[in-house]
Amino acid sequence: MDAFALPKAELHLHIEGTLEPELMFELAARNGIPLSYPDVDAVRRAYVFSDLQSFLDIYYQGCAVLVTEDDFSELTAAYLRRAHAQGVRHAEIFFDPQTHTERGVTMGTVVGGIRRALEWGESELGITAHLILCFLRHLSEADAIATLEEARPYREHIVGVGLDSGEVGNPPERFTQVFARARAEGYRAVAHAGEEGPPEYIWQALDLLGAERIDHGVRCLEDEPLAERLVAERVPLTVCPFSNVKTRVADTLAHHPARRLLERGLFVTLNSDDPAYFGGYVGDNFVATAAALGMSDAELVQCARNSFDASFLDDAAKASYQAEIDRFVRA
Repeated sequence: MDAFALPKAELHLHIEGTLEPELMFELAARNGIPLSYPDVDAVRRAYVFSDLQSFLDIYYQGCAVLVTEDDFSELTAAYLRRAHAQGVRHAEIFFDPQTHTERGVTMGTVVGGIRRALEWGESELGITAHLILCFLRHLSEADAIATLEEARPYREHIVGVGLDSGEVGNPPERFTQVFARARAEGYRAVAHAGEEGPPEYIWQALDLLGAERIDHGVRCLEDEPLAERLVAERVPLTVCPFSNVKTRVADTLAHHPARRLLERGLFVTLNSDDPAYFGGYVGDNFVATAAALGMSDAELVQCARNSFDASFLDDAAKASYQAEIDRFVRA
């Protein structure tokens, strides 16, 4: 089976994490932003991480080249082209406004640029998309609340809120108020949990934040009652194999728990997270993970079906995409 062509949704994708080194240098030159690396090859050589934080240190440096609405539009369009080539029909895209507003880039610049590219992607490539605003968990909840307020004029363009950045020492319980406000305003809720942080963070994301999906969640297997709950409540996990290997959550792809999660009955989707930094986009994750773990075509198809079922699309759209998978399988 051609796993690249398999219709799929991507539910765990940070748009800033799609900044390829070539575009990084192009935008740095255009905006007069100095870089710490002499050339593209030097940047790629730096993409060897000891843990999540070592990745984030480089990730935030790269974000500095994003200044204008055009920058965000070009970044997003480049992702959509690559995603389209790897079978993505729908994407639910994270963005980190605090990373930009603290540099003086306005919320309107960020959302306006991304939205312009998403409209182009739907009309030209047929990819539908939703935006999810993520709060940076290494900053305060007060900062997150201020960010939610800043996003108010762009509410119609943002489907949900999430929680990302360095997990260890930054439990979900620190953000209960902002998530309660967001849910009351009609936002859907997701949260990174159980990546480097303990299974307890997954419990908190569910019970204190009202998270409908858990981003990563791979450590849930360490807590049997938690795994049982996730299965019983059919809580989606947006799993990112390449990411987990690159940030040392898993030693190698062959030791990644993706297949064990599926076999345990968990609601697994496969995603790319920050593909420019982690070595591949979502189709690459499908192909390499299947090869490393001996996953069957049926298991890959199940992950693709899960991706649409776990999305924030309406029932009619989900049914349409499932019918497309049916046609693909028959063919």
